Amino acid sequence: MDLDWSALGEVAAVSLGVTVAVVVVFALGVLGLARVEGTRETDGGTHALGIAQAGLCFLACATVVAYGIYLIVPQFH
Repeated sequence: MDLDWSALGEVAAVSLGVTVAVVVVFALGVLGLARVEGTRETDGGTHALGIAQAGLCFLACATVVAYGIYLIVPQFH
């Protein structure tokens, strides 16, 4: 049995990079929601930029997860 160690390392590196990127984007989405709550507590209004930031970040995370499921499930191809 022969393993292609460079391919294995490449897959591991890409997996680690995508995982870190998704976690950072999700954290930015949570930060956007925190901005909305902070603005709501201080002046009673909403912060549209925080809502947009959270929505875009969570949409990006959902897109990455959906693409991963598409790659794993053979019936989707």
